[in-house]
Amino acid sequence: MIRHRKPKTAAEFVAELNADPGFVARKGAFDAKRQQESQQHQLTAQPVLEELRQAGFVVESLDQLRHSGAAYKGAIPVLLKWLPLVPNEDVKESIVRALSVPFAKPVAARPLIVEFLRAGESSSGLKWAIGNALEVVADESVLDDLCELALDRRHDIARQMIVLRLGKSKNPRVVDVLIQLLDDDQVSGHAVSALGRLRAQKARPHLERFLTDWRSWVRKKAAKALAKLDK
Repeated sequence: MIRHRKPKTAAEFVAELNADPGFVARKGAFDAKRQQESQQHQLTAQPVLEELRQAGFVVESLDQLRHSGAAYKGAIPVLLKWLPLVPNEDVKESIVRALSVPFAKPVAARPLIVEFLRAGESSSGLKWAIGNALEVVADESVLDDLCELALDRRHDIARQMIVLRLGKSKNPRVVDVLIQLLDDDQVSGHAVSALGRLRAQKARPHLERFLTDWRSWVRKKAAKALAKLDK
């Protein structure tokens, strides 16, 4: 007779891990690295925080500023000054996220594009955060730059939110750019969403093929976009 072993409880599994010297050593090294990175982040951010305090924004971290609920428009020049200067990517990303607010529009757009282009291929998280910020703060003055970034496949998924931003533009050129991006799996779903927002009738035959896309969320976006065109 086959006897089925009773599954371990979560507590038993954790106890087993904690009894494993290899696991304990790896966890200790991981925790030490995280602590070191946290200290380095705080150290690098200090000059930025000090200048923010001088500008009237007393916060313990950049994330605290972002979550403060205040319209910290007076902090934007300080953040833009330090954006290209800080060497720590985590701190830079915190600055980028603090700039991802409507009251940083449009002054933050050009500096963010410069940082997007400066970031290396290994900085995918930072680049995605910059793209997300551009979706919020970019205006028509940087439309050509946004189209160029969106079409450049070297930027991979970091372009996704930039593609969404194109859906806010009234420039007729954008429709052709977005239709071209439908052939790029890294951003095609976002291009579908952007075309739906624009209600571009020209895009109808291109959108219809996404009703059978392998990604369920893209199928839903395509159906929603086509429904807008039918109104």
